[in-house]
Amino acid sequence: MRIAILALEGSVLSAISGIADLFWITNIAIKGSPVHTALFSGKTFETVIVSADGAPVWDTEGRLIHIDSSFQGAGQVDVVIAPGMLLTPDLQPLNLANIHLAAKWVNTLYQQGALVAACGSGSIVLGEAGLLDHRAYATTWWLSHMLRERYPSARPSRGKVLEEEGGIVTTGGCFSWIALAMHIIEKGAGEDVAQLTASMSLTDNPFLRQHAGLLPRSAQGSTTFLLRAQEIIRFQNPAINAAQLAIALNTTERTLQRKLRLLSQETPKEFITRVRIELACTILLTTQVSIKQVAAECGYSEDTAFRKAFNQVMEMSPAQYRQWMVTRANTG
Repeated sequence: MRIAILALEGSVLSAISGIADLFWITNIAIKGSPVHTALFSGKTFETVIVSADGAPVWDTEGRLIHIDSSFQGAGQVDVVIAPGMLLTPDLQPLNLANIHLAAKWVNTLYQQGALVAACGSGSIVLGEAGLLDHRAYATTWWLSHMLRERYPSARPSRGKVLEEEGGIVTTGGCFSWIALAMHIIEKGAGEDVAQLTASMSLTDNPFLRQHAGLLPRSAQGSTTFLLRAQEIIRFQNPAINAAQLAIALNTTERTLQRKLRLLSQETPKEFITRVRIELACTILLTTQVSIKQVAAECGYSEDTAFRKAFNQVMEMSPAQYRQWMVTRANTG
């Protein structure tokens, strides 16, 4: 399986190198297992890091990313992956001209039968290629509003780490490239090989195993609990109360209160309010909708209650926050 990893100006270097490393570790795992070496008889994963013209590009922090090939020189590709990339302060894509070049090439590969994948903000490449249209896609909460505005016919999958539909695979936040790479490894070489890779690279880090979807239920811990609670509020019911959240988490109100106090030093009401206000900040930053509409999207039936809660958490009004972020973007 030949895998092309896109590198654009502002790409996240850790995602590019991390994806390549996981496939390299898989090759090592296969070679170290007599059963799998015989089974695959030398057939392994091959990665190639590509840019439009084959020249190095700058990453998010101004470091040069090594490039193996241009788009045209990449040869036959079975999988193409668009990792996350830097966005503007108002969460819009940078360097659209380069993104459009990549999108055109990715679309061509898709028409030729390649599996197309993206993690985090890399989904912009797929969106510009028209490959998200009328398809479900996974994303993270702070990107969801921008993607929904840019690609209105696409269908965001709420609260899912990974989504695959019609040969298009997408994943959510910063470290979701782990889940993406493991998914491709399993598709290409089977579950046993994926578990071999996990045992070599992820076993000693429960947080990473969780993101790869490999953490057993019995080992799910505090991070999983908080993530589930946040996803329920953000994606399923922003207007949820403590009693409803406890039910959704299959626990009691008393246990919910105890766990949140232990894990986040908040009461259930404080936790729910904070998550709702974080969601509001994203909407205020990435859209121009009215404050009343922001309040409604965040589960508030009255915008006066929303303004009061926002002031308590952010120490400024929603309108002041929006103007402050615009000023920061213009002066940055």
